[in-house]
Amino acid sequence: MKTLVIGGTGTVGSHTVRELLARKAPVRVLIRSADKASALPGGVEAVVGDLREPASLPAAFAGADAVFLLNALSQDETAQGLAAVAAAQHAGVKRLVYLSVHKVEEGAHIPHFATKIPVEQAVKESGIGWTVLRPNNFYQNDFWFQEAIARHGLYPQPIGQGGVSRVDVRDIAELAAMALTEPGHDGRIYSVVGPDALTGDQVAETYSKYLGRPVRYAGDDLDAWAAQARNFMPDWLVHDLCIMYGHFQKTGLKATEEEIALQTRLLGHAPRKFEDFVAEIAPAWKSS
Repeated sequence: MKTLVIGGTGTVGSHTVRELLARKAPVRVLIRSADKASALPGGVEAVVGDLREPASLPAAFAGADAVFLLNALSQDETAQGLAAVAAAQHAGVKRLVYLSVHKVEEGAHIPHFATKIPVEQAVKESGIGWTVLRPNNFYQNDFWFQEAIARHGLYPQPIGQGGVSRVDVRDIAELAAMALTEPGHDGRIYSVVGPDALTGDQVAETYSKYLGRPVRYAGDDLDAWAAQARNFMPDWLVHDLCIMYGHFQKTGLKATEEEIALQTRLLGHAPRKFEDFVAEIAPAWKSS
């Protein structure tokens, strides 16, 4: 059963590719340019195509039994997602797993949450056996902030004090691989979350503990965060993320006990803890 992974060179996608390979599943990864093929693990088939160019998709989807659809944040994310669903339908794909976002309806005022709602709907109406994964904020996003955290003692992601049930992408990848290769997941929506609703202060305290130096939370000032963020990301994305962080600060993004219990049952282990993630990466960060 061949699986086409869209977004297979990114954080979640690359972990999902490894999980599929561990299950001995044939894997194909959609890449936008041929020079990215060398970065893929051995045994992975690379196919060039672009969701912005629908004419390039039939060859990429041909022969795929299952598709993992992960759209990168972009201003045309919905159009790309819909193009992928249409291509999957035309190719006769039997199983489609879509990566959405946790509590997407509650965050419908956040642009990159809102873009996922019509794609979710198209997936559900596609006639393909489908599963939707709705993950929380990733632990691994903190690699973007490594220099600020490890060198300057500052945790800059303004998640507030409302509590965010951040998740390890390895849990997402495990569940994605299960849904792509095992029966019993059609028509299901799974939240993918961490076990603890973390605040900005708690995240900083955890880094302080394992890095052996003070790390403080930079605070909730979104204007200050935006001024810094504009140095390395476009205005549309800064605007989008400011709305998201404002939502985190106001209401949090917290998992329910039921969501955690279901995830634990599906994976056969409790969600990975943030503290364990930090303990794992801290030695390399301290020596960098």
